[in-house]
Amino acid sequence: MAAEIPQKTDLPFDSEAGEESRAATPWQALKLYLDLAKGHRVTLWVAVAHLAVGILGHLVFVVAAGWLVDSTLSTLGMEIPLKDGGEPLGIDKVGGFLFLTMLVTLYCTYVDMGSFIELGERAAARLRDRLFGRLIHLPMTFFESTRIGDLSSRLLADVALLQETWTNDLRTYTKNVLMLVGAVVLLFVLSHKLGGLVLITVLPIVAVSVWSGSRIRRESSSVQERLSRTSVIIDEVLTAIRSVKTFSNEAHEAGRFHTAIDDFLRPAVKVARHRAGYVCLILLVLFSCIILLMWYGSREIAARHLTVGDFTAFMSALVLAATAGGLLAELMGRFQRMGGATSRVLALLEEPMEQLDGGTITPEPGDRLEGRVAFRGVRFRYPSRPGAVVLENFELEIAPGERVALVGPSGAGKSTVTALLFRLHDPESGELLIDDRPARDYPLGWLRNQMAMVPQEVLLFGGSVAENIAYGRPGASREEIEAAARQANAFDFIQQLPEGFETLVGDRGVQLSGGQRQRVAIARAILKDPAILVLDEATSSLDSENERLVREALDGLTQSRTTLVIAHRLRTVREADRIVVLREGNIAEVGTHEALYTAGGHYRMLCDAEGEGSGEGLG
Repeated sequence: MAAEIPQKTDLPFDSEAGEESRAATPWQALKLYLDLAKGHRVTLWVAVAHLAVGILGHLVFVVAAGWLVDSTLSTLGMEIPLKDGGEPLGIDKVGGFLFLTMLVTLYCTYVDMGSFIELGERAAARLRDRLFGRLIHLPMTFFESTRIGDLSSRLLADVALLQETWTNDLRTYTKNVLMLVGAVVLLFVLSHKLGGLVLITVLPIVAVSVWSGSRIRRESSSVQERLSRTSVIIDEVLTAIRSVKTFSNEAHEAGRFHTAIDDFLRPAVKVARHRAGYVCLILLVLFSCIILLMWYGSREIAARHLTVGDFTAFMSALVLAATAGGLLAELMGRFQRMGGATSRVLALLEEPMEQLDGGTITPEPGDRLEGRVAFRGVRFRYPSRPGAVVLENFELEIAPGERVALVGPSGAGKSTVTALLFRLHDPESGELLIDDRPARDYPLGWLRNQMAMVPQEVLLFGGSVAENIAYGRPGASREEIEAAARQANAFDFIQQLPEGFETLVGDRGVQLSGGQRQRVAIARAILKDPAILVLDEATSSLDSENERLVREALDGLTQSRTTLVIAHRLRTVREADRIVVLREGNIAEVGTHEALYTAGGHYRMLCDAEGEGSGEGLG
């Protein structure tokens, strides 16, 4: 039996109670649909108009079928007591009219169904586009508190559920509402006595619907959320499949997924049974009504208050009404399931985005930072870990063109400094100055375009080598891409690839080696031509030959640029202008390699712990 895996409850929408309280109403989903369908309102109204005419065709068909019965009985010599005192139309005329009504109804059905499907597909496509555009503009604080699998579930599973609603359920709901109203009106036109009897029997149906519908709503909102948890596990496991296999944890992950599926299955089966009971209860009341009406209608025919044709039309209209009512009950249960998906989608659309165009400075085309950086009394805590202070009264100044290395144990705050530099987060207190101006004064998008990072672990996109290099400056020419590759010592190996610069690098760049990926990332940074460069130990996982090539490329990249090096291996920072030693969120030592090692402080302890002895081997 799979072990129980504890579920995190501090993530967005990970609480059943919270999900239920946030479940959206069908009207919110309809409002979202109408907003997404802007620009296609004419198509929507054409669809509704054809839908209404098609419903009218069904009702006319029912009445004409009654005429056919009366015409047949009249042909057999039976006296038909018509209300207007006239004669039946005749079998041939009524048959022709029925055929014409069928053609008109089918044409209207074709138009309205095609239009609703088109509008639903367009709305879902626009929603996915809007969600993704919103998602990539959200701040890092959002991604640090939300699982990637949950976000994928919202863009795929939740939108797919809404798409099904908009392409099929919305049309079916509108059709059956109109059908129900039209059929009820027709019932009273054909026989007000039988129509009144139907009206009385509707009350139990409504009572059952309200009771059962509210129960289903309480139970079904968490089912979609539980299903999204399985998507989270799938995404996590497939993303880290190499780690799963190297740690031989296939059974463990299968157990996690099995537990999540069981957790989803129990309430899903419960809701399905309640929905089935709900539908059966409705049908029980409806068929009881039909039996009562058949009995009373037969007495009306025997008393010559009603023709056989009118009674046939009445019962056919009642079947239409009953079918429409039953389908509406079924749809209401599906709309309740849609509430959870709608709430998650709306919550994502309401998340505040980063403002890339803000700031008090309006840079002119061609403006460029000098690269002067100053941290003044910075205090910072990650929003997801408010109890842990990462930086406290942090002070650091970097001159334009200076190469500064940050070293220190894990958790000392090295990566946090770069996150603040790129304004992925803002200081809790204190200030970050760039070129002697507060970083907040610059437009965020322009500021980040003045910087570049070469990370330790390069994850390329799944396109070609040329596309990955051009990611540094979209729209760059082929000549500029190749020139950047040459400066990064990447041109020769790229030319040897099967399709050169057009070679696809595979998912996350798996078709390239670590050293090749690093040089592509360096070429990307060269093409961007940043004023401020961050190197997150870009050579730490390479063999000696690849490390040599990458370091040669980095030496060229760092010329005349302010460079901040995050060092995990101390032998890579010997050539830095200054080495800044971080300890517990603050600066412990500052100086050159030789001066710090000779001083015998914390830096020397780090060097000795790395096994470099006197420090001569560093670098």
